[in-house]
Amino acid sequence: MSANDTKTKVDDTINKATEKLIDNEMWMALGTGAVKIIAIMVITYLALRVGRSAIRNVFKVRSRSPLKFTERREATLSKLLENVLTYVIYFISLMTILSTLEIDVKGLIAGAGIVGLAVGFGAQNLVRDIITGFFIIFEDQFSVGDYVRIGSAEGTVEEIGLRTTKIKSWTGELHIFPNGNVTEVTNFSIHNSIAVVDVSIAYEENIEEAEKVMQELLLALPQKYEDLVNPPELLGVQTLGASDVVIRIVAETVPMRHWYMARMIRKEVKLCLDAHGIEIPFPRMVMYSRKDEEEIHPREKQRRLESE
Repeated sequence: MSANDTKTKVDDTINKATEKLIDNEMWMALGTGAVKIIAIMVITYLALRVGRSAIRNVFKVRSRSPLKFTERREATLSKLLENVLTYVIYFISLMTILSTLEIDVKGLIAGAGIVGLAVGFGAQNLVRDIITGFFIIFEDQFSVGDYVRIGSAEGTVEEIGLRTTKIKSWTGELHIFPNGNVTEVTNFSIHNSIAVVDVSIAYEENIEEAEKVMQELLLALPQKYEDLVNPPELLGVQTLGASDVVIRIVAETVPMRHWYMARMIRKEVKLCLDAHGIEIPFPRMVMYSRKDEEEIHPREKQRRLESE
């Protein structure tokens, strides 16, 4: 190929590119497409805001009706519906943007269906996660806000989706479980909790008097703490320790408030015993000196041996 031919081809390419750049119709089409895409994104944002607000308002209205869900179930269903709404709106928005770019959406959907059918045979874990998530929500095994233990993780349920469950521990860690792996759950938030408090009394004290003082205190505690379902029960002497007598108290509380109430009961009992002069024992140690034993008179030592 001669240099003249090469120069001619380069000139033709430059001329065609210049014609494209000065083509008003092309720039109009690009501008119109950009405006449409921006409009679709704005509409998507507004639709999400309006949809989420509508879901929350529906549950607020339902909470005032005679037939209503528990707060736990309402929070779970609200979160789930918001997630589903987000997925649907994003999918519709994506398809609309592709149509604006003159991409064959029908062909993509048909191809995606065939590919999805092929992938579905290998995506058994995903299908299992979705089915398990559905039954967790349907059977109300646990809900958003519940305190649960799943495997080695323990904390508050932050979110339940169709595929994953998120649990936040009290120290801040966020545990994410595929629903298919949730095989055993301990839910602490459904029924009332029990607080167990052990109080030590010195052997020198009058146990019956100590129990009487504590019983009077326990009967008055429900008026001070709303988390108590019933007055705490004084069970009596639990164990006889090396230097103390352990008395056990149990109290029924609203769900998940047993740790707090156990601390409050210990505080109240300590203040009450101090006010009545009843001693809570401390560890004691008896020191034995061999030298002191040697200084004892032989007759006294013989008398002690005979008495033993």
